[in-house]
Amino acid sequence: MWKGRFALSGRLCCFPKDPLEEAETWGESVDKLLECKSGQIAFRDFLKSEYSEENILFWLACEEYKKIKSVPEMISSANRIYSEFVQVEAPRQINIDCGTRENITKNISQPSLSSFDTAQKLIYSLMARDCYPRFLKSDLYQALLMRADSR
Repeated sequence: MWKGRFALSGRLCCFPKDPLEEAETWGESVDKLLECKSGQIAFRDFLKSEYSEENILFWLACEEYKKIKSVPEMISSANRIYSEFVQVEAPRQINIDCGTRENITKNISQPSLSSFDTAQKLIYSLMARDCYPRFLKSDLYQALLMRADSR
């Protein structure tokens, strides 16, 4: 049985609904799951249990990165994302092809808001086709659905 840190009451979600009510919509698509803060937390806890938490952390970092307005902040954030997730032997190295990794490495000295787009799409695709279906079958998600149904 799952015993994560995910709060099962309160209004954590980006929508004005209870997270338990939102849990039912997460089964519709990976986008529904990722657009909701409580969905991100539940999915992150699941990925942590599978030792692949770096995927959602990278995806979320890229989402925040694309909102940056100043060049100095973009450079700083790009270097942090690169050193944490992209470079070979990074502490949370993501699983991307060597061409994508080399392209990011080559351009990291002059980052743009689209610097990580290809890698982010690859990780999104990996999560959507591989991790997300397992999440839907997981004890974690099933327990949330049962709690929602029993209200």
